Amino acid sequence: MEIAEGTPPQRLRALPSRLANQAALAANRIVDQALGQAGVRRYHYSLLAASEEYGPSSQAALGRRTGIDRSDMVATVNDLAERELIERAPDPADRRRNIISITPAGRGELTHLDRLLATAQDEFLAPLPAADRRNLIDLLTRVVDHHAGKHD
Repeated sequence: MEIAEGTPPQRLRALPSRLANQAALAANRIVDQALGQAGVRRYHYSLLAASEEYGPSSQAALGRRTGIDRSDMVATVNDLAERELIERAPDPADRRRNIISITPAGRGELTHLDRLLATAQDEFLAPLPAADRRNLIDLLTRVVDHHAGKHD
């Protein structure tokens, strides 16, 4: 029996953790390419999405909601502010911190990025029919929520 070059041992192919990692590597590559078409990275998208969903928030709150590290948050906020996709204003309750708000241009960019990512998701999940896609999303959500401490 001829085994293709680069085929991992069956023992590895049967490990859910390895399969999830391999799928994540492919997904990250596809998403990075899609966002790169718009000249942005995942942090940009995450910050715009959180700003749109949660409304005006402190940088610290946005960092907690998106998982963006403080040092990366500053650079991401600066970049998006330079592009006029978000606005930064002093917090009236505490002038030492900034409140971040998405701009109308940021909402437009977020809509554009949503379309790019929808196409990327279709590319990533191409081998699966719609019902399997929904099932996979449900299963992955349950695994992620469990390990994030959000038990049902």
